[in-house]
Amino acid sequence: MDLGSSDLVPEGAPEHSGFEPDDGNEPGFTFTDKLPLMTDAESVTAESIRALRAFLVAQHLQDGRRSLAICAPSSGAGCSFLAANLAVGIAQSGISTLLIDANLRDPSIDDYIRPSRQVIGLSECLREDTLSMGGVVCGVQPNLSVLYSGHIDDIARNEIGGHVFKSLLNSCLRDYDFTIIDTPAANRYADAHQIAAAAHYALVVACRERTYVKDVRTLLDQLALARTTVLGTYLNDY
Repeated sequence: MDLGSSDLVPEGAPEHSGFEPDDGNEPGFTFTDKLPLMTDAESVTAESIRALRAFLVAQHLQDGRRSLAICAPSSGAGCSFLAANLAVGIAQSGISTLLIDANLRDPSIDDYIRPSRQVIGLSECLREDTLSMGGVVCGVQPNLSVLYSGHIDDIARNEIGGHVFKSLLNSCLRDYDFTIIDTPAANRYADAHQIAAAAHYALVVACRERTYVKDVRTLLDQLALARTTVLGTYLNDY
């Protein structure tokens, strides 16, 4: 099922100069122009995301389903773009929302909602399972919190989809009405399948004239084998 089409900017971002040093204060956050719901609310892209939000609220959240992994068969499909924009859209509707950057291969949520300095995040939680979530989740605006990727290493990557990750996700589901999880490209890493299996629900993102239909079908089959319920596909249109 095609849930929507949008005129969007692909995931990935130009290089930037880095973060400000830690001064001991809470970081500030900048919402970039890659978030049309905030910067171009009348655009076709923003309307497409609002339509997807309406579908998810009516068909997913109202049935008590509180998690969703955003998955793509290959890089460049707009996975991070959709995850970030959908999280903003759900939060704007008054629903307590957590966005998790679980792409520990090429994290980019901080290109959409940018902290003023480096922050710890998911990687630290995976390495130290006694770490308090309250100390790593960033409240960026009313109803919207972000768990950034943190300082990534192989230990954290190897824990994706494992028991620590599942326990962390269960904690998030208790604390937030809706948790959206960004994942790496599925054709390069097994992470997306493991994350989606832990979340139990997934949305597949494809890009017009870039994503191959056979790759989408392969991902759908893989998610089914992982016992993940796929809500549908979202078609990005450049």
